[in-house]
Amino acid sequence: MQEISHLRTIPYSHHQRWWSKETVAVVTGGNRGIGFEISRQLAGHGLTVILTSRDANAGNESAKVLQEGGIDMVYHQLDVLDSSSINQFVEWLQENYGGLDILVNNAGVNFNLGFENSVENACKVIETNYYGVKSMIEAMIPLMKPSTSGARIVNVSSRLGRLNGRRNRIGDVALREQLNDEVSLSEELIDRTVSTFLQQVEDGTWASNGWPQTFTDYSVSKLAVNAYTRLMARKLSGRSEGEKIYINCYCPGWVKTALTGYAGNITAEEGADTGVWLALYDQTVTGKFFAERREINF
Repeated sequence: MQEISHLRTIPYSHHQRWWSKETVAVVTGGNRGIGFEISRQLAGHGLTVILTSRDANAGNESAKVLQEGGIDMVYHQLDVLDSSSINQFVEWLQENYGGLDILVNNAGVNFNLGFENSVENACKVIETNYYGVKSMIEAMIPLMKPSTSGARIVNVSSRLGRLNGRRNRIGDVALREQLNDEVSLSEELIDRTVSTFLQQVEDGTWASNGWPQTFTDYSVSKLAVNAYTRLMARKLSGRSEGEKIYINCYCPGWVKTALTGYAGNITAEEGADTGVWLALYDQTVTGKFFAERREINF
């Protein structure tokens, strides 16, 4: 993996190498952009990587490009919005690999690059970016292999979903406090939040109800992902040694990919770096939010 010196705040070292070729990583939305780079970099570290995508032709082509470049890569079709596709993938993964060690939830969409909201697009963004992540986590947890190093889940998120950020945060102070409170945070609260947002997009009141005014759909979807990451970390924290699962989320930055209309200021390789680090770094931190290999506030 190419050195990215300004991001290397916590390096890999030899004694931290807990993984091997038998370590299985699954990456959703891996056919292009950040997902492609995360797949490439993980495979470059010697893991078995299963690159997945909704579009089988695009996914097979991406895997072929990597294979032709001398990188071992496995491809399997997976639509995170289709329960039958997830079930087929679960059966295939169990049969061929006995499970997985790392899940990277990267699949995502962004239709509103700024200033317009539509009911159709808002639903697609929430369904893919939030409910797709939930569905994958629920399906993959039973397949995560016992390990002294613990299994890992990495959710690709965004600073746009921060509760306490200075820009683009939700204006409903009471809701922010609820979502920020570890005691009151629940799956029902998160689901209710996104359902309320979608209802207000449908009836045209979203702008006056304190939702982010730019990148609205995307911001709300990532706010939900961040909250769900914290919730799952709490739920998984009681697992015994050897059964641990560490779950974190990270912001890759404003990356030059199709998701940003190629208007980003960093490369996909740089954007993938923190995700790969979270997947591989020999640590026990869970339920946190990262950017540039540093913990940031939700």
